Amino acid sequence: MSGPPVVVERDGAVAVVTLNRPERRNALDGKTKTALRGALEDAAGDGAVRAVLLTGAGRAFCAGQDLAEHAAALRADPAHAFDTVEEDYAPVVRLLATMDKPVVAAVNGTCVGAGLAVALACDLRVLAEDAVLATAFGAIGLTCDSGLSATLTRSVGESRARELVLLGEPFGARQAVEWGISGQVLPPEEVGAAGRALAARLAAGPTAAYAESKRLIAQAWERGLGATLAAEAQAQARLGLSADHAAAVEAFLAKRKPVFEGR
Repeated sequence: MSGPPVVVERDGAVAVVTLNRPERRNALDGKTKTALRGALEDAAGDGAVRAVLLTGAGRAFCAGQDLAEHAAALRADPAHAFDTVEEDYAPVVRLLATMDKPVVAAVNGTCVGAGLAVALACDLRVLAEDAVLATAFGAIGLTCDSGLSATLTRSVGESRARELVLLGEPFGARQAVEWGISGQVLPPEEVGAAGRALAARLAAGPTAAYAESKRLIAQAWERGLGATLAAEAQAQARLGLSADHAAAVEAFLAKRKPVFEGR
């Protein structure tokens, strides 16, 4: 392997987090999972970071769990071989889904298993037109983890999710978008730049409002109409006191473009 398993760089207010095991299609071994969690924790806690871009080095986004490492864990101690699901995968997905800033996935090439779950935990996606996606768990006698049973179902609907999980057939980027997995589909050589541009656009936007919106959308599945209306009213009241809102209203009245500072 060349270099660290996860590379982090700053592009203005965007933290670009790159899985960096191209020779293993960015499969997630222990060091990579630890580094990814740390990178996302740092980005989430850094006030200067206003958006995150997650991608993979080389010709893959992420091939999911490193099965060579998993096989060794099974041979050594099968009772604890799956501790990683709660200790590593759950925190990574939770960070992506709940951090108070938008996260974009630039999906190049292979995106399967936990890799697919990670991509779906992001807020927006840019997909290479030759990307190959699959749930993959059934092929090795397992079920979903990393939130995939929820995120896939919410994206494509229950019937399609059952088909994709039980049959495990791979599908392409255009199928993904047609079925409800949001995203732009672009030539492979354009995905990285498009992902950066989208993340930069979000970083320049009303990030405090984005954070409230992420929470409202995530919790919408658990609330009735009354609770949703109340939660929206509370969120609007909080944002109504923000500097961004006041400045944007004045900018609108003055017919000039607002400048958002995330506060």
